[in-house]
Amino acid sequence: MQLRADSLDAHLTKSLATLYVITSDEHLLALEAADKIRKTARSQGFSERDVLTVDRSFKWGELLAANQSQSLFGDKKLIELRIPTGKPGKDGGQALQSYTGQLSADNVTLITLPKLDWATQKAVWVASLQQAAVFIDIPLIERVQLPSWIGVRLAAQGQSADKQGIDFIADRVEGNLLAAHQEILKLGLLHDNGKLSFEQIQDAVLNVARYDVFKLSEAMLAGDVARLVRMLEGLKGEGEALPLVLWAVAEEIRTLLKLKSGMAQGRPLGMLLKEHRIWGPRERWMEPALRRLTLSTLETALQEAAQIDKMVKGLRAKAFSGDTWDAMLQLGLKIARG
Repeated sequence: MQLRADSLDAHLTKSLATLYVITSDEHLLALEAADKIRKTARSQGFSERDVLTVDRSFKWGELLAANQSQSLFGDKKLIELRIPTGKPGKDGGQALQSYTGQLSADNVTLITLPKLDWATQKAVWVASLQQAAVFIDIPLIERVQLPSWIGVRLAAQGQSADKQGIDFIADRVEGNLLAAHQEILKLGLLHDNGKLSFEQIQDAVLNVARYDVFKLSEAMLAGDVARLVRMLEGLKGEGEALPLVLWAVAEEIRTLLKLKSGMAQGRPLGMLLKEHRIWGPRERWMEPALRRLTLSTLETALQEAAQIDKMVKGLRAKAFSGDTWDAMLQLGLKIARG
């Protein structure tokens, strides 16, 4: 049974399943969902708890043993299985398939995994879990969705803010949902219910952005110039290594060039995206970027990336005004603007 995270509260008021699976890279939301299941299990008498983490030394027999062993006091049990890599391996896949056929009414099992990649989603063990469990796949909160998410969280604690205030919070917590959560809770502690002024938000919210070099590519592909500039400034201010930033941008340009060349040969974009293993949020940004950019623009951009690489290594004189970070900005803007 597939279940949306926002439907979990309603589900838990009606029944408690014997098996739950949470898969997500959004750690805050995954943790909140798991906490709701734990709380409900405790309230229904599942007072004993076994926590198993799959690592190199883990033996899959431990999971089966936990399910079969009886509590000394006859208590019902919550079994938590954490698979941090999302890859249980051949033995683990077989053990999970077997486990779904041995579920006990005296136990509730909670399995947590990161977001499963495209290939793993097709595995037989995943299909077994999807059939036997309440399966909760929590998507990432994308940057464009963040203001709405912040507004909902503020409303849940009896507060609200106008667009300027919400955008201010979103800008300051770039790529850090947990930080957004903490700042929202802080506003709840500092101010009464009702509408918050921009000044109240500005005074309370710290600059807690954690700029992600790979999120930079998202801003570039989306053509979001303001975000691109802000993220590059943030990466520079946090002391990020410029070669890593250049590598991430250059790899994106190479991918765009391969896709554009394939399209010029008459190949369908969907086939090309699958061939280059591009899916999820990144897939959504590729099509508008490819419409915006010409083949010659991408070829020139790749040449500029090579020149910046030489600048970083001190192998040629600066070809741009300013420093190498300025050159990096110009390259990003070329792709963002088309």
